[in-house]
Amino acid sequence: MKVLLTGAAGFIGFHVAQRLLAQGARVLGLDDLNDYYSVALKRDRLRLLEAQERFQFRQLDIASHRSLEAIVAYAADVDIVLHFAAQAGVRYSLQNPFAYVDSNVRGQVVVFEAAARLTRRAPVVYASSSSVYGADEAVPFTETARADRPVSIYAATKRAGELLAHAYSALHGIRSTGLRLFTVYGRYGRPDMAPWLFTEAILNGRPIPVFNNGEMLRDFTHVDDIVDGVMAAAKRILERPGETEPIYNLGHNSPVMLLDFIAAIEKAAGCRAIMDMRPKPAGDVVRTCADIALAERDLGFRPGTSLDDGIADFVGWFKTYSARSGGHR
Repeated sequence: MKVLLTGAAGFIGFHVAQRLLAQGARVLGLDDLNDYYSVALKRDRLRLLEAQERFQFRQLDIASHRSLEAIVAYAADVDIVLHFAAQAGVRYSLQNPFAYVDSNVRGQVVVFEAAARLTRRAPVVYASSSSVYGADEAVPFTETARADRPVSIYAATKRAGELLAHAYSALHGIRSTGLRLFTVYGRYGRPDMAPWLFTEAILNGRPIPVFNNGEMLRDFTHVDDIVDGVMAAAKRILERPGETEPIYNLGHNSPVMLLDFIAAIEKAAGCRAIMDMRPKPAGDVVRTCADIALAERDLGFRPGTSLDDGIADFVGWFKTYSARSGGHR
């Protein structure tokens, strides 16, 4: 199998690439290596991938429509497109909304335009987000919810990406599967997310910001479980050419209170946290919880990594990585 993977140097894209390569696929990776967070961390991920002969990489910005012809030429005969390039981060979308429109909306158009021009009209599996559910009071979140009341620019752009996928199916017959991901964490995770921020601060005796007095529920999902879902979605869309446009929640279906999440890090780190209690930031939602019945039925998706095991794995990796690299941020 030959795969075009966008966001190959990103957190989830990197793990997806590793799994694909382990299963014998040839992976054509794209990433713009932007500096939203440490480029050194992205290059560290990339070095691990480039050590394998079936991986090729090209630095390219999918948010530029001028990249379209280059993508088509680079990936003309791929079997499937896995689209994980995006501008991530809810809070940063308040500061720089244009980056989200460029990456998450224009980038979605570029990727689907490319898919329409590829030799095999490859299907697309793309990353969406649980943020599309906004402040919906009905939990767990189900794929049939309206998802039309976003509370952040990030969420609005990810929902726009889903609607664009629908339009490309109607106009060009491009088959796609959207994956609404719920708070993914794990090795080589993003430095702007709570697992990294909290672990680094706790290990160094610095206070951590705890929003909404810790009264926030999150459906934390280990990256290995997410990759299981991605691979199952890719397999299904390749094997069932008659199906179009399903959207699946990929989460753990067992939300955790923020204070319990911090306690898991304390346990793994062997240190107590110094907590700096703060109000809830604009754009954040109080709780997320995935209804994964549809993904379980169609994809066999059953996340098996407990929070304690997943956090212990992350903290152990973080200590080693920080000692080796100086804790790239």
